[in-house]
Amino acid sequence: MRVTTQQLIQWKQQKRSIVALTAWDYAIAQILDAAGVDLILVGDSMSVVLGYETTLPITLDEMLYHAKAVRRAVKRAFLVVDLPFGTYQDIQQAMNSAVRVLKETGAQAVKLEGGYPAMIETIARLVQAGIPVMGHVGLTPQSIHQIGLRQQGKTQEDSERILNQAIALEQAGVFAIVLEHITADLAMQITQKLSIPTIGIGAGVHCDGQVLVTSDVLGLSEKQPPFAKVYTNLRETINKAVQDYSVEVREKKFPHN
Repeated sequence: MRVTTQQLIQWKQQKRSIVALTAWDYAIAQILDAAGVDLILVGDSMSVVLGYETTLPITLDEMLYHAKAVRRAVKRAFLVVDLPFGTYQDIQQAMNSAVRVLKETGAQAVKLEGGYPAMIETIARLVQAGIPVMGHVGLTPQSIHQIGLRQQGKTQEDSERILNQAIALEQAGVFAIVLEHITADLAMQITQKLSIPTIGIGAGVHCDGQVLVTSDVLGLSEKQPPFAKVYTNLRETINKAVQDYSVEVREKKFPHN
């Protein structure tokens, strides 16, 4: 049985933490799904995997290509796809982009960054059209040139702004909200205020669930964000395996016959 939006909301009510990770290809998605991850996000964070310095350059076509590969692997987890920068800057554009994602990939929802009034209106229209939407407030990487990569919600004014955005997003109909790199106190306040799940990334332990970029968890990333935890160092493991293979090939030890 696939995880649903209703199940995610029910888990919040039951205080059962939601496990989320990102995926960008069939092999990783298959492993995550089999391991019991609840929500898989095809995030525009894959920009780094594709060699971009920020999330801004990635295109909708690139997102669709990877999302289709991920969807073919996923049997149980709830699947969400980011709409990349420049694909939802007005309501009609957002509608066209979101429809393409759901129709072409088989994903269950899209994620949009931001909680300012125009975005709230866009999200409300998408939800009214039957498109499940996940919100995203706090540090929004697509706004890197405006807000940088620093922790959000540290001042009273900033904290109130983010809280109000989260409330407005729930009222607009999102089924869950990502809270990225905000203070733990603010994340707890938002989580207690909302009836929908909050999924934290660098937002403390009080969120209803947690998400990390899988390449960070596996130790594949060149640079780790301050809130990530490396559970294994595959970068080192792969490097050692490739070096061992190279030595055996050059010394005629592989193949063995």
